[in-house]
Amino acid sequence: MEQRISLITLGVADTARSRAFYEALGWKAAFENEEVVFFQLNGIVLGLFRRDSFDLDMKRDNDGTGRIALAYNVRDRSEVDPALDRAVAAGGSVLKRAEETPWGGYSGYFADPDGHAWEVAHNPAWTITAAGHVEMRV
Repeated sequence: MEQRISLITLGVADTARSRAFYEALGWKAAFENEEVVFFQLNGIVLGLFRRDSFDLDMKRDNDGTGRIALAYNVRDRSEVDPALDRAVAAGGSVLKRAEETPWGGYSGYFADPDGHAWEVAHNPAWTITAAGHVEMRV
């Protein structure tokens, strides 16, 4: 895996409220639906994901503490499963095996040895540049 964080996702109680907060800071949403809002940042994306949907997406019970997932986006769908396998071989554990997603991609989650969630995803609407930066096509 290249050294790259593509997406930081925060679990939020109310996506509309959270979007309004970040927009009041001067940020502009690049994509939104009822469950998630994405902001294109400088080479990475910040996601605000409705908590209950986020927990379901990770297939993880949450004890009410903060919900956060780091994401490693890949250039091609065929890279997702090997990246998950490599994380397990290194001592991580699979939270959710990769599967087709409602947004047209392919994604799974692993936890590092301390339980931090990482999503490994291929999103056909996002480009990973040669430098490893994620760019949303909007």
